[in-house]
Amino acid sequence: MEEYKLDTLCVQAGYRPETGESRIPQICQSTTFFYGDTQKMADLFDLKAEGFFYSRLANPTVDALEKRVAALEGGVGGIGCASGMSAILLTAMTLCSAGDNIVCASEVYGGTYNLFGTTLPKLGIECRFFDADCEKEELEKLIDEKTRFVFAETVANPAIVVLDFDKVASVCKKKGVLFVVDNTLATPVLCRPLSLGANIVVHSTSKYMDGHAAALGGMIVDGGNFAYKGNPRYPAFNEPDESYHGLVYADLAVPFGTKCRAQMIRDTGAIMNPQNAFLTYLGSDTLSVRMEKHCSNAAKVAAYLAKHPKVEWVKHSSLPTDKYYERAKKYLPDGTGGMMSFGIRGDAKTCARFMEHLKLISQETHVADVRSCILHPASTTHRQLSEQGLIDAGISANLVRLSVGIENPDDIIADLDQAFAQI
Repeated sequence: MEEYKLDTLCVQAGYRPETGESRIPQICQSTTFFYGDTQKMADLFDLKAEGFFYSRLANPTVDALEKRVAALEGGVGGIGCASGMSAILLTAMTLCSAGDNIVCASEVYGGTYNLFGTTLPKLGIECRFFDADCEKEELEKLIDEKTRFVFAETVANPAIVVLDFDKVASVCKKKGVLFVVDNTLATPVLCRPLSLGANIVVHSTSKYMDGHAAALGGMIVDGGNFAYKGNPRYPAFNEPDESYHGLVYADLAVPFGTKCRAQMIRDTGAIMNPQNAFLTYLGSDTLSVRMEKHCSNAAKVAAYLAKHPKVEWVKHSSLPTDKYYERAKKYLPDGTGGMMSFGIRGDAKTCARFMEHLKLISQETHVADVRSCILHPASTTHRQLSEQGLIDAGISANLVRLSVGIENPDDIIADLDQAFAQI
């Protein structure tokens, strides 16, 4: 379906029924699958044939969503995961061993920052953080022979930094290292990182992809555009995997995706469940339509906030005064999504009073669904960070994160206005 536009792929990609079959993917709520032919089952285990034998590795409902998201991103395959965090963890486990390191932008989601900065070091995997706006030379200095990938977000949560793809991609290409991008807040509707030099894309599908705060999940998309064969930086892909019949992943058509599923999904069991895959598949039907509304609403709300006397600053690249306005026009010409952050004149207590007076917009540990929601990251999602860590992540004490939904924009602005009047 490569010839179709993205809005068509949102509706049509991933599943094509045969005559008499259900029009949408069925929920295959089964742990296992029947085979009357022993050799056919053996061929599945040897990766000589495609099919399903146990839902901890693959499932028809999950497979439909994997194919849809891979088509949207322009990749060669998808891997549905239990959550966005498990997608990032599985990517790291597929690529890294003890003694290796990751280079990551400081401006990332708090859970990702903690995974890379606290949890993985306990397993012997180091993380080196860089300012997303640093010069090329600074980034290059962090990469050595043990670096397995560079990681960043298309639109950083909640710092709202727009990634400079050309800079990071050129450094990764020069150094021969994988470039991994979290595209959750942009979605493939607004940005396709694989076309901008990335090699692997991850998503929290719990956000815009589902769009209704109904289904937890994550997705890894293999770009199929990196040469593992003979690459000394990736010995695990070039040496036989004795846990899988001596398979050499670099010899396969899809090295990363196969290794991730055959080894890491197999051993961790962190796959998406069929019910959540079904709900996310349905939600993604309207992804293109919803993103257009999120973007237009957010632009109106950002313009309102930028003029409010009780707002110190606003971060949303729809604003001509935003630091990333020109960069967003280059990489996200169709809009930058519904996420923004702004600083209220005051402290954390002022932010709390403001949020508690909101009536339409709800205070939630969530973003990117049809309903508008708000949060104070420094005291919630990023509270595990040190004072310096908050500074590095671009999070001040007065930063409020706002995820603009698809309600009428006048109602969203009216709710913000009445809450401001209370502080």
